[in-house]
Amino acid sequence: MENTLSTVQLQFLGGAGTVTGSKILLKTDNHQVLIDCGLFQGLKQLRLLNWEELPLELQKLDAVILTHGHLDHCGYLPVLVKNGYAGPIHVTTPTRDVTEIILRDSAKIQEEDAAEANLKGYSKHHPAMPLYTEEDVDNTMPLFIAHNDNEWVILNEDFKFCFRKSGHILGSAFVELHCRGRKFLFSGDIGRRTPLLLEPPVFVQEADYLILESTYGDRLHEQISPYEELQEVVTHTFNKGGVLVIPSFAVERAQELLLILNTLREENSIPAIPIYLDTPMGIDVTSLYLKYPNWHSLSPAECRTMMHNVHLVREFEQTLRVLDKYGPKIVIAGSGMVTGGRVLYYLARLIGDSKNTVLLVGYQAPGTRGNLLRSGASELKMQGNYYAVHAEIRTISSLSAHGDQADLLWWLGHFKKAPKQVFLNHGEAQASEALRLKISDTLSWPVTIAETEKVYEV
Repeated sequence: MENTLSTVQLQFLGGAGTVTGSKILLKTDNHQVLIDCGLFQGLKQLRLLNWEELPLELQKLDAVILTHGHLDHCGYLPVLVKNGYAGPIHVTTPTRDVTEIILRDSAKIQEEDAAEANLKGYSKHHPAMPLYTEEDVDNTMPLFIAHNDNEWVILNEDFKFCFRKSGHILGSAFVELHCRGRKFLFSGDIGRRTPLLLEPPVFVQEADYLILESTYGDRLHEQISPYEELQEVVTHTFNKGGVLVIPSFAVERAQELLLILNTLREENSIPAIPIYLDTPMGIDVTSLYLKYPNWHSLSPAECRTMMHNVHLVREFEQTLRVLDKYGPKIVIAGSGMVTGGRVLYYLARLIGDSKNTVLLVGYQAPGTRGNLLRSGASELKMQGNYYAVHAEIRTISSLSAHGDQADLLWWLGHFKKAPKQVFLNHGEAQASEALRLKISDTLSWPVTIAETEKVYEV
């Protein structure tokens, strides 16, 4: 029988008041578990938090459970391990592979950025150091334990949990966790009602305590076909004689773009111009769709279609050759918020020409170059230099992998009874407050907005 006597403490060590650095600590007097272990991205004051010591006794931490493999939910793991954590990291089977790809790419970029900063002397730190290295990732991956969805895992006498598919990215899942007679549900990131590549998020009928993301809690996605939006941008840029550069997340977004572009091309809805996928991470993730057919809605033929008519760019020398090729082309390159990666080299060469287009296709966190571009910045600083922005900057929202306010309310509407408490996290202040009001007004549920490091006794 579960112990129902003593209190359980809930504490947000990241992802509260922001959409990055997600870390949620759940503890009893005997045991502790961390839900997600994300990297802070975006504004400098957030990124600096990655270098601060977590208010966490690692020797008392029993386990880490990941909702999915995005960097803002998994990217701090190598630091945790470097600092002494040696316990299990529980994931779904696809998330194990996605996370390894993400972490290795993150470490490589950090090492390369530090080396370049030291070579060119544009860092204030002497020498500039990566937050973690590929060796740290090597030490992290053996700790992963993969599970199927709906498989119950008993951690100890206080905690047991299972994963439920959340429809956000390949392998993403809610974490349903039982602790001392209480049922907790951690949403991670929730997908949309009609994802392009995945099944919709599964319905959960009850939870005592719901920890809910609020990324798009204050807005509704445009009801327009991503096929129509992308067709218009491609045709427009082609008619200008320009290059279309699409900064893209390697997980989910790159695969959606490939599927749409190839469908449009095979229908002769866009010109037959070269398409380049310049993200080794995105190439690797795309192969996982064939490996995990039960985690998405595509047929094997559709998975293979994603790679038709696409030039795969793995080596940096290939990137330079693509840059030197004359004429219109479409380049999909990491990273999605223009925080680093190959896309910087394309922008450095192409962003000063008005015939080119930069298409932003996902959430752009405050403080990122993508956010600056979306906001109309006249120049962009990259690798120590400033570049004037003359290229056309476009955005489309129809590809978002996050449910908007209506999607979240639709999902909540399938609960059979109200939770004792809803905690909103993973959202900017305005988005979280708008969702809090909407849930309170429409469902009459008790809702609070999570505060960083505040201890909630439940």
